[in-house]
Amino acid sequence: MITIRKAVPSDATCIIAFQQAMARETEDFELREEIVTKGVNAVFADTSKGAYYVADDNDTVVASLMITYEWSDWRNAFVWWFQSVYVLPGYRRKGIFRMMYDYIKKEGNREGIAGLRLYVESSNISAQKTYEAMGMNGEHYRTFEWLRN
Repeated sequence: MITIRKAVPSDATCIIAFQQAMARETEDFELREEIVTKGVNAVFADTSKGAYYVADDNDTVVASLMITYEWSDWRNAFVWWFQSVYVLPGYRRKGIFRMMYDYIKKEGNREGIAGLRLYVESSNISAQKTYEAMGMNGEHYRTFEWLRN
């Protein structure tokens, strides 16, 4: 049975492995383990950076995501961003992200958030279709970035 919960520091090992797998799958990029380990643990050490959530199947973590916070002065409330979404391949297309999304949305509504956002790799059509099927849309904004290597 799949349950969704807020991650705890003992979940860090799974989350780190998921981040490395996602980088390889989506961008053919190898994350440096020491950096991603510090990055994941930094979220657990400082909750202002974000929060991880996991999907658990009988004590096995099968998916994770991170929520980060953007202050909206227009709405006088936070917008929560989904980041680092990863579901183990054998668990994909089974509604796990939808379960996580619904859980996060309920949590956010209790805390008075203005909304939920995410970004998706432009070539990841499967993920885009999933998000659209859940009522999200990508029509309002385009994302531009500068990232240090």
